[in-house]
Amino acid sequence: MKTTYLRASTATEVWACLTMLRAKTAVVDIEPFVAFWDTDQTILEEGIATILGSVADAGLDAVLFATNSTRRLPTPPTATWARIGYLASAGKPLRTAAYRDLPRPGVVIGDQVATDGVLAWRLGYAFVHYAPGLATTPLGPRVMGQIGRPIRALLFRRTGFPRPG
Repeated sequence: MKTTYLRASTATEVWACLTMLRAKTAVVDIEPFVAFWDTDQTILEEGIATILGSVADAGLDAVLFATNSTRRLPTPPTATWARIGYLASAGKPLRTAAYRDLPRPGVVIGDQVATDGVLAWRLGYAFVHYAPGLATTPLGPRVMGQIGRPIRALLFRRTGFPRPG
């Protein structure tokens, strides 16, 4: 069964997608949406704080930051309005146990169809493909982007994009 696919190139477009989808859970990939690859701990923490500030009024019950990298936080992020989590070495899309008790409907926001998108499909969540058109991207994510192209057509139905207004 195919699931919803939306493409966004800016944070504003991501927020518009969240509003349209009326998700209760957002699973947010770290690189490059929250913090770019190889940035320091301060940038990661500031990125998470920015994201949480931006989605505070989106009606979410849970936000889980998930990354396949080993990047960790010294203290877990918190918010009074939702359950917040952080999952390093997530094993996306193979491991799904950490996502099973999250409220539905859900959305995965990430830059890779082959990992984030397949995770969304496995969970029955919508997928917001964050594709900012960066001038430089590390080799690994570039290769994964190519692998994801044929997967997108197999797993997702394209949905009209909500233009921010």
